[in-house]
Amino acid sequence: MAERYPFPDLNTLPEDIRARILEVQDKAGFIPNVFLAFARRPAEWRAFFAYHDALMLKEEGSLTKGEREMIVTATSAANQCLYCVVAHGAILRIYEKNPLVADQVAVNHRKADIPPRQKAMLDFAMKVCLRAHEIEDADFEALYPHGFDDEDIWDIAAITAFFGLSNRMASFAGMQPNPEFYLMGRLPREKKPAA
Repeated sequence: MAERYPFPDLNTLPEDIRARILEVQDKAGFIPNVFLAFARRPAEWRAFFAYHDALMLKEEGSLTKGEREMIVTATSAANQCLYCVVAHGAILRIYEKNPLVADQVAVNHRKADIPPRQKAMLDFAMKVCLRAHEIEDADFEALYPHGFDDEDIWDIAAITAFFGLSNRMASFAGMQPNPEFYLMGRLPREKKPAA
């Protein structure tokens, strides 16, 4: 299945968006399709990536970058979003330096080889994803013994909710994962020979 909405020409985009996309391309070696797909609407692109960065790149709180990606991977699988499971699963494998974790978390986080802290975090994220209207004080209480405070719990819920939007946009638009994402983090990187 191909994307339903053609990607805009990179050279026609506003300078701030084009610069960010080129920066990502320089770092990753390719342009993740989500950057081009959303660029067709510059105001929405800016809002989307501002909130993405506020959630995923923040320094405060006890959630690691890997745990943030774990939330995205598990809840995106529950939402059946191919793009986000593949793309964020790749990032998760890299952050956790574990080629198995993304597949395990996407299929069944309770059977994944992850610590109890992360299982509790994903239990909460999945409840927010699938049954947010049922969240109660007991759900918060279950997270406190694992070192999460109320701000961390907000982050878990916000990441889940934000990517719920992302999952739905990617799915309805037919957004496909870049082929590069499928192999990222699965095999150790080849060491470059010393000069």
